[in-house]
Amino acid sequence: QVQLVESGGGPVQAGGSLRLSCAASGRTFSTYGLGWFRQAPGREREFVAHISRTGGSRYVTDSVKDRFTISRDNAKNTVYLQMNSLKSEDTAVYYCAAGRSWPAGKTWSADYSGQGTQVTVFS
Repeated sequence: QVQLVESGGGPVQAGGSLRLSCAASGRTFSTYGLGWFRQAPGREREFVAHISRTGGSRYVTDSVKDRFTISRDNAKNTVYLQMNSLKSEDTAVYYCAAGRSWPAGKTWSADYSGQGTQVTVFS
């Protein structure tokens, strides 16, 4: 069992930056791939980023790959999502997730998910 708690969301002006953090419980943290999803009002949940167990492989979806970076610190049981040059369309609830499967194209089936943190980009 893995429990995930996101933090770092909030309101931010367009063009600004935020770093989301996700702290995980459990001694098996380093055995899971980690990632982020987001869901905007009225839209389906979107797979945003994934990082492998060691951090050696990373995926970021095309729409944000020039602005978002995923990283992890296994010593701290934490995964991060650095978001730069934020736009209004980035407004969403961001969910951290953990899973042992690999992403398949632009999708990923995670085993665990957090409760989410709201990001609101205003102009």
